[in-house]
Amino acid sequence: MMNLGNPDLAEKYASLPADGIGLLREEFLWTSYIHEHPLYMIDHGEAQKAIDMLADGIAKVARTFAPRPVILRFSDFKSGEYRNLKGGDQYEPHEPADLLGWRGASRYYDPKYREGFKLELAAVKKVRNYYGLKNLNVMIPFVRTVDEIKEITTLMQDAGLKRSADFKVLMMAEIPSNIILADQFNQYIDGYSIGSNDLTMLILGCDRNNDAIAHLYDERNLAIKRAIRHLIKVAHRDGKTVSICGQTPSEYPEYTNFLIQSGIDYVSVNPDMVKTTKRNVAHFEQRILLDKATGKGLQDPTDYEW
Repeated sequence: MMNLGNPDLAEKYASLPADGIGLLREEFLWTSYIHEHPLYMIDHGEAQKAIDMLADGIAKVARTFAPRPVILRFSDFKSGEYRNLKGGDQYEPHEPADLLGWRGASRYYDPKYREGFKLELAAVKKVRNYYGLKNLNVMIPFVRTVDEIKEITTLMQDAGLKRSADFKVLMMAEIPSNIILADQFNQYIDGYSIGSNDLTMLILGCDRNNDAIAHLYDERNLAIKRAIRHLIKVAHRDGKTVSICGQTPSEYPEYTNFLIQSGIDYVSVNPDMVKTTKRNVAHFEQRILLDKATGKGLQDPTDYEW
């Protein structure tokens, strides 16, 4: 699968041998197309304009890649990034550590922002129902608790977006609670996409934007690998899929090998790494088949077991 930010690049990359879009970042639509804060638009009578512009950008990607699946990640701006949109100063708090603050899921059901999230839901519904692009699925970022995912999926259902055979609701797995409580999160979603950047930050306790401790920040750390393998095991037990959309599989082929050995369902990489990753995956899968045929078994170090 492929990561994509700018919908205008969809046609350029459509011919790449990707099996779909594993991560469509909604933030780019706000910063490059719309430029205004969602609540500012609502307060100025432009809610429908926001819905239409969001829907148009999303539809451009979904239409270009159809029938391949497209996974839109709902907005995951931090408060400082929202403040940069027109009118943002009126609505955003000043947080000393906004990476760990009011972001992702915690916004969607908050009375202070809920109406803004409803714009996103309306845009998704328009793309699927009005444009008829049923290959569009969604992903919820930075979900801290099971109660949060329960409340958000209820909001989605109230907006007419209910999980079904042709509409998948995924969740980013980027907080330790997502791993530890995967058996409970499984009830409300169809699968996970591992956000290895934030997961590494929160498992190792390293601010990923702090150069002073950059040498400690390593997504290949055994703690991260154990967490990933545990998630895959628990997710698969309930028939849920697991993918990854971080940079590590692009940068380290051996990490892709570890993911495939662990049973990951797919990886999503940036456009420039699609062809290379596709070749690497084919090579690693052939090696697994060869090992099975010769009785060697999988390379499955017990260190990875949790």
